[in-house]
This record gives sequence, structure tokens and C-alpha cells, in this order.
Amino acid sequence: MNLSEKHIVVTGGGTGVGAETARTFAQAGSKVTIMGRSEAPLQAMGLSYQLCDVTDTQAVARAFDAARDEHGPIDVVIANAGAADSVPFAKMTPAQLQDMLAVNLIGVSNVWQAALTDMKAGGWGRMIAIASTAGLKGFPYVAAYCAAKHGVVGLTRALSLELACTGITVNAICPGFIETPMLERSVANIVEKTGMDDSKARKSLCASNPQKRFIQTDEVAGTALWLCSEAARSVNGHALSISGGEI
Repeated sequence: MNLSEKHIVVTGGGTGVGAETARTFAQAGSKVTIMGRSEAPLQAMGLSYQLCDVTDTQAVARAFDAARDEHGPIDVVIANAGAADSVPFAKMTPAQLQDMLAVNLIGVSNVWQAALTDMKAGGWGRMIAIASTAGLKGFPYVAAYCAAKHGVVGLTRALSLELACTGITVNAICPGFIETPMLERSVANIVEKTGMDDSKARKSLCASNPQKRFIQTDEVAGTALWLCSEAARSVNGHALSISGGEI
């Protein structure tokens, strides 16, 4: 695997899975551009970065143009930016549904479209979405998030067929609960709403994983790296579950 000449864009690249993925590709010799809405964590990474809200198509276009100016055409896009809100369906507002669709689904489409011309011109590309097991099955109290992540899986499968003969592959990585700041917020939410202590809240979240543990960021980053290798050149249109065997 030689990624030394490849330009990788990672959205949500300042923390969690995005930060680990960016570091992994940088260590592999890639030219990495990270994107996010908050400058401080992006600066702390020590990599090239662009401020970007993935829900804003014009902001995405500007960020990708600036990334090209610095590192050349884009070869790989890892659409990692996302958010999760918890609310009973009966209390969910249209705005909450729109917010979850905007960042978790529309944001993926926006950044993939922004890189497509480069990949087609080069005859090679990798489009990767960091989805979730919530894109493969349902979870209570996160209906909007599940709907968005299911949409990402559908987008992945459709686009993979559309681009199958272009040298571009399109895949989604679907982790279970990952030990990231987002998980910490989920634990805090459970503690606040149920009175459960921190330890029990964590145990409840990892109960669905047959290995009884949380997924680590390096597992997701390593999967993304493999998807960019020649060994994975026929892996296309998949939603890869990184979940210890969770069904």
C-alpha cells in the first residue's frame, strides 16, 4: 500500500475518530487535510486544516478549493463529521429531524460531491463514510439519527454502483459505540435522565456488543486505511460493521 502521494480529506478531523484517522493516514505518508467547525482542535492536530460546516455547500466548496491549492487533487474523502441527539420520537421536532439529516446525511453527500470531479479525472478514488450500527438496525430514542445513518448506507450502496467502473469505490464503516467525546455525552445524558451511575450507564451502552467492550478509534481508522489499499479494490458498496459481532 503506497499512500504517500494521495491527498486525504477527513471531515470532523479535530477529535475522536476523525483525529485518529487523520493521524493514521499522515503516518502512512499521505497528504492530509482535516476539516471541522472549531479551529482550536484542528490547530492542535498539527496538520493542514480548513474550517468547514459540512451542511453548507458553499463552505464545503471553498474548503475543498483551498485544500486543492495546498495539496493538489483529492483522492480520498472520509466523511466523518456527525452528531447524535437523543429524544423520544413523540417529542421530536421537525427541526431536530432536519438537524440530524443535515449533518449526518446531507453532509456526507456534500463532501463526496465536492471531491468527485477530482477522483473521476484521476481514475481512482475512495469515498468512505463513518456511519454507525444505527445505519444497520434501530435504536430507541434516536430515531432521527438512525434515519440519517440508514440514509448514509443507502447513499453508499447506490453511489457505489453508479461509480463501479470509474476506479472509485464507495463504502461505509458502521461502528458500534466508540470511546470518544460523543460517547461521554451519551453517558452523561443517561446519568442525568435515569439517575444511573456512570459505571452502569457505560455497561448499558456496551451490552449490545458481544465482546462487551467499546470500539476504539484505531479500529475504525485502520479499517479506513485498509479500504484505501489495493487489497480492498473490490470492496465496494459495503456497510462494514465494526461492532464485535453485534447484530
